[in-house]
Amino acid sequence: MAPLPPAPCTETGQVDISFVQLGAWRIIVLGIVQGITELLPISSTAHLRIVPSLLGWPDPGSAFSAAMQLASLLAVVTFLGGDIARITHRAAAAAQRGDWQDHDLRMTIGILLGTLPIAIAGLALKNTLNSCGSPLRGIAVIGWACVVMGLLLALAERYGQRDTGHPKRQWDVLTIRDCLLVGLAQMFALVPGVSRSGSTLTAGLALGMERATAARFSFLLGLPAILLAGLVELVSLRHAGLHAHGWLLLALGLASGSVSAYLALWGLVRYLTDHTSWIFVWYRIALGILLLWGAAAGRFR
Repeated sequence: MAPLPPAPCTETGQVDISFVQLGAWRIIVLGIVQGITELLPISSTAHLRIVPSLLGWPDPGSAFSAAMQLASLLAVVTFLGGDIARITHRAAAAAQRGDWQDHDLRMTIGILLGTLPIAIAGLALKNTLNSCGSPLRGIAVIGWACVVMGLLLALAERYGQRDTGHPKRQWDVLTIRDCLLVGLAQMFALVPGVSRSGSTLTAGLALGMERATAARFSFLLGLPAILLAGLVELVSLRHAGLHAHGWLLLALGLASGSVSAYLALWGLVRYLTDHTSWIFVWYRIALGILLLWGAAAGRFR
C-alpha cells in the first residue's frame, strides 16, 4: 500500500514536506530544473516556484529546494575534482610545513571564512525559510529579487569588466579579502530569487575577476555552503517525519538534478570563457517582471 500523503502544510514553523504529493515523474522534472538553474545565475528557487505554478503542481517547498542542492554539490565535485584535489593537497602540505603565505592554503582558509556569513544567517533564518507559507517564498519577493540581482549583475558586467588596460584577475592573484567579500554576497542568496551562483558570480565580476575564473571561484566558494545547507535540510526532513516513499522521491530528484547540474556547469564555464554574462542579465530581469506581473494578476500561486 502506498504511504498516505502528508497533512497539508499550514502551521507556522512546520517544515514543508508537501513535495511528496508530486509523485516520481514530477520530482524528476523538478530535479532537472533545479540542477540546471542552481548553477546558472538565474535562481533555482524562482524556477522551482514558477514551473509548478504554471503546471498546477504544489509548491515543493524550500526544504526540498535546499536538500536538492546536494545534486549540485555532486556535479561541482565531479567537474572540479582536479582543482579541488590539487588545492586541498597543496594547502595541507603548506599547513604541515607552516607556510601560511602559500596561496592555496590562504584561499582554503578564505573559502572557509567566506562560508561563515551564509552559515550564520542561514541558521538565524532557518525557521522562517522552511516554514509553511514562508513570506520569503512569495512570488512578488522572488520577482523583485530577480530584477534587483539582474541589475546588479549588469553593473558588475559594465563596470567590473570594463577594459582598464590590465588583464582580468585569475585564481593565482585572488586573496582572502575576495573570499570574504564574495562570501558576504553569497549570504543574500538566502532570499529566494537572489541565486547563490548569481550573487557570487556578480561579486566576482565586480571585483574584476576574469569571467570563467569568477564562475569557478563561485562554485568552489559554494561547496561548503551547499554541503551544510543540504545536510541541515536532510536532518530537518528526518525530524519532520519524512517517510520511506518521500526519501525515495528525494533520491530520484537528486539523481536527475546531478546530471543536469553537471551539464549546466560544463556549459556555463565554456560559455563565459568567450562571452559576457549579459544574456543572464536580460533573462533575470524578464523573469522578474513576469513574476511580478503574475503576482499582481493572480496568475501565480
